[in-house]
Amino acid sequence: MTNLLWPGDQRAADFMTDQALVAAMVAVESAWLDALAVAGLAPAECAGVDLQPLVGPRDCEGLAVASEDGGNPAGALVALLRERAAPAAGRWIHRGLTSQDVVDTGLSLATRAAVDHLITLLAEQVSTLSTLVAAHRNTPMVARTLTQHAVPTTFGAKAAGWLNGVADAYQQLAALVTPVQIGGAAGTLAATTELATLRGAAGNPAEISARLAQTTATTLGLDARMPWHTTRTPVTSAADALVGCTDAWGQIGSDVVTLVRPEIAELSEPATAKRGGSSTMPGKRNPLLSILIRRAAIAAPPLAATLHTAASLANDERPDGAWHAEWDTLRTLVRRTVIAGSQCSELLGGLEVHSAQMAKNLTDADVRGEQQAIADLVEKAPSSTYFGAVDLLIDETLDRARRILTDTS
Repeated sequence: MTNLLWPGDQRAADFMTDQALVAAMVAVESAWLDALAVAGLAPAECAGVDLQPLVGPRDCEGLAVASEDGGNPAGALVALLRERAAPAAGRWIHRGLTSQDVVDTGLSLATRAAVDHLITLLAEQVSTLSTLVAAHRNTPMVARTLTQHAVPTTFGAKAAGWLNGVADAYQQLAALVTPVQIGGAAGTLAATTELATLRGAAGNPAEISARLAQTTATTLGLDARMPWHTTRTPVTSAADALVGCTDAWGQIGSDVVTLVRPEIAELSEPATAKRGGSSTMPGKRNPLLSILIRRAAIAAPPLAATLHTAASLANDERPDGAWHAEWDTLRTLVRRTVIAGSQCSELLGGLEVHSAQMAKNLTDADVRGEQQAIADLVEKAPSSTYFGAVDLLIDETLDRARRILTDTS
């Protein structure tokens, strides 16, 4: 995909594209058909049938147009699969499912792929930031509060703050549950329970229905869960975890765009031949990676808010509009998060730290006010330094990062 008005969209590759979403929904149909056959509810020839070859990239546009008639793409997709599948399997495709099962589970599957990618990305950032913190734990600089000089700190301490934010995002995303949604027409698994009853399947028909959903989850690599139809926590939880990422990266981008200002000049973004150039001012280099990261951090929370609003308005057993508002909102949030993550990794990997300028700015700043006030309080001369517990804070941050990296190895 490309998006002229969201520079860098190509960094999201195929995550959540129309083709990826169609493939995810077909995977749901394939896994469900196989589960029916293995359970003896569908003919044996339905087992192991791969439906993916039945749908190609050229079908996406037709499915998109046809989906308006059904309000979602599942109905048109099912019709296409049944038309192209062998007759013995075709009549059993989608039996016991509803459109919401296919759309929700397909989105869950596509989201899972992006989440796994982001978890790897965040782990790499934890490693990169750990190196940056260790290298600059003793690099003095001026701390700024409310835009003004405050007290001495070190760049290692500032980068440790970045590291803790990224670690928070990593842990929130790593704990995210992405479940299947399989409940049938109204979340009661009525069709498969009836099918198991009429087939005379051995065992409790309701339990057989529940096992079908669990089997499908295992096949797809998703978490098993009872039907969640209008309980939209899986969607809002994903949104919150994604915004946690953009929050952490946005903080980094915000610090960088401040510290690269010519009058501060303590950092520089990675230099490339073309990036950051002005259309009218030769020699000007704008901190575009940080700017684009901040853009994502600004835009992500409203997308998550839309998903929370939709969740709160999810009425009956399938919402009339609130559900529909989720799909492209989630897709946009996922893609923009992946883009921002890629840009932040590039930023951190090539960030230039100007230690001499940091030291000069600290020397030129008036940052002894609080220290002198403490000394006057106890009627003692001030200490030779005023870096507080920076070393302890850095050590604890690096220990936390090591635990994360150990868990991922």
